[in-house]
Amino acid sequence: QKYLCSNCNNILKKALQTLCGHRYCSACLFWIVRNNKNAVCQKCKEEDPSTLSEGSHLAEERAFGDAAINKEISELKVHCVTLGCSWSGIMKNFEEHQSLCEYALIPCHTGCGHMVMRKKLADHLENGCVNNVTTCQKCKRSLSSSEYPRDSKYQKVATLSPFQPSVSTFLFSENHSTHVINKDGCCFSEVGCSFRGSKEKIKEHEKTAVGAHMLLLLQHIKQLKASLCAAAKAANGSIPQSELNVNENKLHVFENIVAVLNKEVETSNLEITAFRRQSELDQNIIRGLELKIAELHRCLTQKDAGLSSLHKSLLFSEQASYDGVFLWKITDVGRKLQDSVTGRTVSLYSPAFYTAKYGYKVCLRVYLNGDGTGKGTHVSLFFVVMRGDYDALLPWPFRHKVTFMLLDQNNREHIIDAFRPDLTSASFQRPVNDMNVASGCPMFLPLSKLQSPKYAYVKEDTLFLKCIIE
Repeated sequence: QKYLCSNCNNILKKALQTLCGHRYCSACLFWIVRNNKNAVCQKCKEEDPSTLSEGSHLAEERAFGDAAINKEISELKVHCVTLGCSWSGIMKNFEEHQSLCEYALIPCHTGCGHMVMRKKLADHLENGCVNNVTTCQKCKRSLSSSEYPRDSKYQKVATLSPFQPSVSTFLFSENHSTHVINKDGCCFSEVGCSFRGSKEKIKEHEKTAVGAHMLLLLQHIKQLKASLCAAAKAANGSIPQSELNVNENKLHVFENIVAVLNKEVETSNLEITAFRRQSELDQNIIRGLELKIAELHRCLTQKDAGLSSLHKSLLFSEQASYDGVFLWKITDVGRKLQDSVTGRTVSLYSPAFYTAKYGYKVCLRVYLNGDGTGKGTHVSLFFVVMRGDYDALLPWPFRHKVTFMLLDQNNREHIIDAFRPDLTSASFQRPVNDMNVASGCPMFLPLSKLQSPKYAYVKEDTLFLKCIIE
């Protein structure tokens, strides 16, 4: 799951991590932000809408590149799922394989509408493509590749000239005379390039295949030189001088073409070098920005933690009592009782309160499904002495009488229990940890009475516990 985008649910591409910790493809995040005002992380909504925070809001400047996950994804072991293909490797090599996979279905570039295997494209163009059209030079009729003569009553004579490898001649025995079929191909077809396509595709091909064309030309020049040498040696000039001159002229033409192509390659290399330098500069800028974003993210995290701490302190101040009387409101009683039964949350602690402004710091602890002798049958209520800021000035052990009350919300029959501290118990000595061991009433109230409709101890799924310290 960690490798999947939170939006498209596919493998992450250029992963970005948001402040809420979820990951998106860079394209997905930019699309969401640009098409949704005040966009919110969908994963945060799905996991728990109640936890949505400022960090769940999506913005381009609030996300940063996740280099670690991108590296992990690039090294994932994958295989090609195209039927018949056995390629396997790592993710960073997969896109290159996709562009070369011989078993992949690709659309015919003539626009005929057929999807063919890459390795069968040439055969499709030769035998089945309706858009691979040529014109008869005699009758001017347009013929598709599927209409080329194939019957035995036609004699096919192929010219074997090394400068016209793509030309075929058909001799018809009936209505037509000689048909010459020229296919639309690369201008370097004369030296062995087999690429065919529309004019736009051919232009694009000739720009991108300079190196391959140079190799074909060099190979052809070598063949020409070899044939010239052989011809010169054979029969001491038995070949006419005019033919030798033609071959020499062709050789010069090819040498000139190679020179031009060399210049184009040099220009391309200079452009590539400049592009790489610019790319390195851009990468340095991006890395600098990523570091700044990471630093800002760290500062924001620290500020969020500070705000959370302030919020807790404020909440504590609002709920704190400084006169030894504390009223504890417990909501969602049914759910919390069930959590206590299942063991998910066995007990609940109240907020802290004080016996006086600079007095003892204490709190309550309740087991809704009971504890010890009251487990499973009673509500257990305990008193906890906590470590306070003024303990050094207070007398120990703690010796004040403690009274517990469960309030009847109809004001008829409150449950009341009280105890005096056992001065020898560790529960009432000066705390050395955050809080002492709880002490109190393990059988404070039978569960049957808590849930009885005769009483109003629980009303609207809420109960009230009161503690009075004399």
